[in-house]
Amino acid sequence: MNNITVTTLKWVPPFAQGLVRDLRVRWALEEAGLPYRERLLESGEQNSPAYRKLQPFGQVPVFEQEGLVMFESGAILMHIAEQSSTLLPADAAGRAAVRTWMFAALNSVEPHVQNLVAIDLFNATEEWGKLRRPAAEKFAAARLDGVAAALAGRDYLVGGFSVADLLMVTVLRFLRHTRMIDEHPVLGPYKARCEARPAFRRALDAQLSNFVKYAPAA
Repeated sequence: MNNITVTTLKWVPPFAQGLVRDLRVRWALEEAGLPYRERLLESGEQNSPAYRKLQPFGQVPVFEQEGLVMFESGAILMHIAEQSSTLLPADAAGRAAVRTWMFAALNSVEPHVQNLVAIDLFNATEEWGKLRRPAAEKFAAARLDGVAAALAGRDYLVGGFSVADLLMVTVLRFLRHTRMIDEHPVLGPYKARCEARPAFRRALDAQLSNFVKYAPAA
């Protein structure tokens, strides 16, 4: 038994459902065939001293496996991938390329995507948000073009499907409120290809089922 526990939120508002970063961890575990348990945090519990000892920033997910405690989804994904032949290539060069694209997803793409998302979801009606948005979209689009260029003529970032694709697609999903991905001639099919994997569907269903079950009474 792997005795894996994934800690995440019991409920989030609709705009965040399907986007909370435990989805990445669930998807990786499903791809790797590793069973896991859930620990669901009540509202505000992430700020408790006990939880802050596990996750200093009060975020999710937290990953626990036989005494090992990890936070930061990218680090967790690499740990899971190292236990799976599905998520990492066997050759050293391929593994290095996958790691490179994982860092690219987290450092070169996600910050620009999240900058645009934050404006759209939280600051769209503020004057500074209206002024800032065109530049934010331009920067995000430029990074997306870089990903698309790397995918030209191939189905996945490095050989076959890997943890790099899993991570990149969860970044692209943050833009679901726009047409930037779904109508993109390269990124749209790429995202759909990865989301069609049965492991993704199981992971997404597992996350969303809690949000349905624990939704606040109307």
